[in-house]
Amino acid sequence: MKILAFSDLHLARARAADLVAASAEADLVIGAGDFCNMRQGLDEAMDLLRTITAPMVVVPGNAESAPDLRAAALPNMTVLHGSGTKIGNLRLFGLGYGVPVTPFGAWSCDLSEAQASAMLAPCTTAGILILHSPPKGLADVTSTGQSVGSTAIRDAIERIQPRLAFCGHIHDSWGVTGQIGATRVVNLGPTVNWFEFPA
Repeated sequence: MKILAFSDLHLARARAADLVAASAEADLVIGAGDFCNMRQGLDEAMDLLRTITAPMVVVPGNAESAPDLRAAALPNMTVLHGSGTKIGNLRLFGLGYGVPVTPFGAWSCDLSEAQASAMLAPCTTAGILILHSPPKGLADVTSTGQSVGSTAIRDAIERIQPRLAFCGHIHDSWGVTGQIGATRVVNLGPTVNWFEFPA
């Protein structure tokens, strides 16, 4: 299975065009949140991706709520937020939003560590975890050098040990990858990222 994955599109038209073009070769497209900006422009973001024909599995970022993303979702798009799905033999589980709570104010869709832990608890197995926020200590460093990732997400990765864990959210860590046990963690960013998974 050939997987195209990205995060933090933020209505960037040129980035979206690159993703749409690449998606012609994809068996599955994964989006790790932040399609729009500050809860504005979600329908426009969906229009930018509308011509993708492959199945899509996405989580909401902190820039859009889960209910709004489900309402705007494309026909071939599955929205996960504290839930899972299966594509062929591949099990996926997703959790969106900013974790822990961000300093961005009322527009930001956030979860506390306790809330995130509770929403991740039902997942006992997955080949891929789709997250908006990174785990604490990996792919989570801001421009000021702060590590702002989630301990609940790191704990879940250590417990579940998926093959891949995708995230975004921290723009200064786009492209950063590393290992937690058997899991490869990737902060995707709004670029074309390819992964292969057994069908």
